[in-house]
Amino acid sequence: MLIHKELKLFYQITHILGYLDLLIIILIFFLLPQVARVGGQEDGGHEGCAPGFQVKQYQVAFSGAFQKGQALIQVEFDDCAGNEGVKFDVSDPSFYVDGDLNLVPQRDVLHSRPVLFIHGLSAHADDVAQVEVTGLPVQSPHTLRDILGVGETLPFRSKRSLLIPPMIVTENQRAPFPRKIGRSHVISTGRLGNHIFRLTGPGADQDPKGLFTIDIDTGEVSVSRSLDREAIDSYQLEVSTTDFAGNLVEGPAMLVITVIDQNDNRPIFKETRYTGEVLEGSPAGTTVMTMTALDADDPGTDNAALRYSIVRQSPDKPSPNMFFIDAERGDIVTVIADKLLDRETLPTTTYELEIVAKDMAGSEVGLTGTATATITITDKNDHAPEFTHPLFEAFVYEGSTGVVVNLTVDDRDDPDTGAWRAIYSIINGDPTLSFEIQTNPDNNEGMLSVVKPLDYEDLTLHKLLIKVENEDPLVPDVGYGPSSTATVHVTVQDINEGPVFFPDPLIVTRMENIPLGSFVASLNATDPDSLQIQSIRYAVLRDPAGWLSVSPVTGTVNTSASLDRESPYVHDNKYTASFIATDNGIPPATGTGSLVIYLEDYNDNAPYVVPSVARVCEDSHDVAIVGGRDKDLPPNAAPFKIELGKQLGLDKTWKVTRVNSTHSQIMLLHSLKKANYQLPLLITDSGVPPLSNLTEVKVQVCVCKKNKMHCSSGHTHRASLLVLLATLLLALLFYSRARCASEAGFSGRDGPYSPACRSVPLRACSSASIHSLSVLAYRNSPLPPPPFPG
Repeated sequence: MLIHKELKLFYQITHILGYLDLLIIILIFFLLPQVARVGGQEDGGHEGCAPGFQVKQYQVAFSGAFQKGQALIQVEFDDCAGNEGVKFDVSDPSFYVDGDLNLVPQRDVLHSRPVLFIHGLSAHADDVAQVEVTGLPVQSPHTLRDILGVGETLPFRSKRSLLIPPMIVTENQRAPFPRKIGRSHVISTGRLGNHIFRLTGPGADQDPKGLFTIDIDTGEVSVSRSLDREAIDSYQLEVSTTDFAGNLVEGPAMLVITVIDQNDNRPIFKETRYTGEVLEGSPAGTTVMTMTALDADDPGTDNAALRYSIVRQSPDKPSPNMFFIDAERGDIVTVIADKLLDRETLPTTTYELEIVAKDMAGSEVGLTGTATATITITDKNDHAPEFTHPLFEAFVYEGSTGVVVNLTVDDRDDPDTGAWRAIYSIINGDPTLSFEIQTNPDNNEGMLSVVKPLDYEDLTLHKLLIKVENEDPLVPDVGYGPSSTATVHVTVQDINEGPVFFPDPLIVTRMENIPLGSFVASLNATDPDSLQIQSIRYAVLRDPAGWLSVSPVTGTVNTSASLDRESPYVHDNKYTASFIATDNGIPPATGTGSLVIYLEDYNDNAPYVVPSVARVCEDSHDVAIVGGRDKDLPPNAAPFKIELGKQLGLDKTWKVTRVNSTHSQIMLLHSLKKANYQLPLLITDSGVPPLSNLTEVKVQVCVCKKNKMHCSSGHTHRASLLVLLATLLLALLFYSRARCASEAGFSGRDGPYSPACRSVPLRACSSASIHSLSVLAYRNSPLPPPPFPG
């Protein structure tokens, strides 16, 4: 490795300097390592003692396997106090350091890590050493010989006399320009002086134009300005020769110009801040995270060979070397022992590392880049929750519900995690499931609640056994102990409880319209305070219809008004009233109960005819349908009997015929003129005894044309015989008196109402005069005119 680096530097300097200084350069290359070795020996002779590893880097050759018990190397550790009580931890648990400070395999090791870390710790020293295992497959680096192609066979044509060697140029060169970088040759001497060199391709006559030029006479190639390898690392151009007339003589031949890298780019981390986590108790050597930096320089040179290191750890307790970073890979691993990596005992759970990446393989002249790594020590459930007290007490009034006590626990794990959040359960003492316990998410306390009211007369003290666990399971070597259970004593306190009705509701059945003062029901309320002697008084709490009264002492309910099943306060034949019972405790307590009365129907509602208006056409034999309604229930309602009223003469014009148990039809027997008529109908229900109702139905006799009915909107002609007869009799009386007076010879001044005329009996009038007046009266009546008397 060192020889390769020296050769690369040698080739670079050879092309830059002349051969006159070659001897001096060779001497410098061979003398520098000797000077370094002498300096190292002189430094090692310092008489002062530095606690820790005296040599921090070691090498062990891996030859296929490490045998158990074989001493591989002996480390040099001195805590400057006799090395008493020093302990060593190896990142690979397959190895240990014995009492003679030898690194020894604990078993046969067939596969080894490329790097081992040994952590030495005593009361006076805390240090880390690195052991590199050699003999593992590694990649060989690129050399300048590879870049320039030295030793490779160049393409050759036997007829070509143009020789174009590859050229190199260092990036970032300073003025003056142009600078010569190489020369093209023409081997054939016969062609000297009669040709011109030409240079073509990207970097010459193509973009980026003008970087390289060629002397047309000598073939010397020059660079015209500074180059950047990170932009273009090589150029492929073509060199040819032509005669003075422009005819091609030789070529074109390929010219490869390689840009040699300079260390002009610092390492840059992908992120400025990295975050990682490591579980507490992890063994030494656990990988936490990987730091990655990039360098834009040539990856085949040391300019891009990065080495990582930790320059600062904050805080530096309990050890400043809790973590180690692999210099080449950037892997951050734990060095501290697993027992010391305890989240609950560390001064903090977050550590901040300042990471430096340096190129030039970490040499002093290398450029650096910096990033921060924040490592969090995550929690595992290695602490069981414990109650703060073995016994908790609570007091609750009988009949009440809600939270009665908060149970507190301690848990050393990380708050707001599954390893800290508590789950409570009642494991004994609650056979009736009167209690429940939930976790308060804000403080992790257990909230014990009464969910079913407790009874002082039943049990005065409840003893509950509560268990607490975590949401996450405990680690295998940790279990729940006695402190994870607690006892809770819940004392029930007595209060004056209100009377309780039984049954509630009380359901009875009664007939409507029973006499006032009739017995309805007897209320029964008892006092739950069986240990106290108390009296109970009753009162009406809610009686919507005002039908009931109650005895304050006995609780007997009687009627104070008639019960009506058809009342709007009755729903589905049920009437509901509420009563209150009050004891004489201090303070008095009350209880409420309901009385539901199912009312049986009594035939106390007469039926009626619907609709109140019917229409028929003026032609005879037209019909209209009417029906019956009754507020009572069967059998006190349908079937209904609907018939004409008892007035004389109605059956000459109208006829009522039954259709079914609830409906009948009205038929017009002969034509009537367009008008409105009041038709009396008698409807009777089926109750025992039956009830009847005389209802007048307005019958509109209409003119019917083309399926349209034209009905009268004028006054109604009453079909009532009573009205008809009254009108007829008045007219008849007036007419008959006048006619009779004329027949008897009274003068007009006496008039039909004079005392003399009133003395004439009506029977003295002629039959003809009476019949003529009757026909006149019947002309506008729905009744037929009377026959002429014979």
